[in-house]
Amino acid sequence: MKAVILAGGLGSRITEESHLRPKPMVEIGEQPLLWHIMKLYSHYGVNDFIICAGYMQQKIKEYFSSYYLHRSDITFDFTRGGAVTVHSNVAEPWKVTVADTGMHTMTGGRLLRARGYIGEEPFLLTYGDGVADVDIGALLNFHHEKKKLATVTAVSTQQRFGVMRADENSLITEFREKSGMDNISINGGFMVLEPKIFDYIEGDATVFEREPMERLTAEGQLAAYQHKGFWQCMDTLRDKLLLEQLWDSGKAPWKVW
Repeated sequence: MKAVILAGGLGSRITEESHLRPKPMVEIGEQPLLWHIMKLYSHYGVNDFIICAGYMQQKIKEYFSSYYLHRSDITFDFTRGGAVTVHSNVAEPWKVTVADTGMHTMTGGRLLRARGYIGEEPFLLTYGDGVADVDIGALLNFHHEKKKLATVTAVSTQQRFGVMRADENSLITEFREKSGMDNISINGGFMVLEPKIFDYIEGDATVFEREPMERLTAEGQLAAYQHKGFWQCMDTLRDKLLLEQLWDSGKAPWKVW
């Protein structure tokens, strides 16, 4: 089974890093966030990846072009014309296709552009800026049981801001700080999609989370896999620092491998 990772956005809300590299290539523990996501999938036996790149896509290609050498012990023998001997290889058994899906293509459009690499079989899809300890095996089983065109992993997240309500006269009726009771369910990525999903995407301007998902919802073809474990996106510098702290502590919840 193939896993598609959307990694083409500008990442404008983490400008401290995104002017140097695409957001999925921002490092957590000396490895890009993209690597952490792929390691999760690989733990569950998924090793065929399609990276939908865009902004600074060359950075992703450069990373994987050197990955094998950087993960191996190498002898460069210049007495024999620069012969290269690989002594050991600790690289993962990955097949990685990096597809340049355009600078300003929307999420649905990126998926459609990569269709030729995905083929006509069910596939996995997630975003390149979020990690979790999602049980991919359980997710797949859930998708097969529901027999829908799409399954999205639903995660609960607390509101970051206080709560305020007003009445019809524009008078505040409630004003309080956020609380644990304000959890809402959001799309956490880690989706399973049937190939018929491409029929719901018109072109580059299609935002997958809008028209396609709204139509799937209206047709009763979108299932929600409830994930109660760890999930965290890297949307801001604060998010990056949180992930770094968790990794450095040796207790990163998403490190299931």
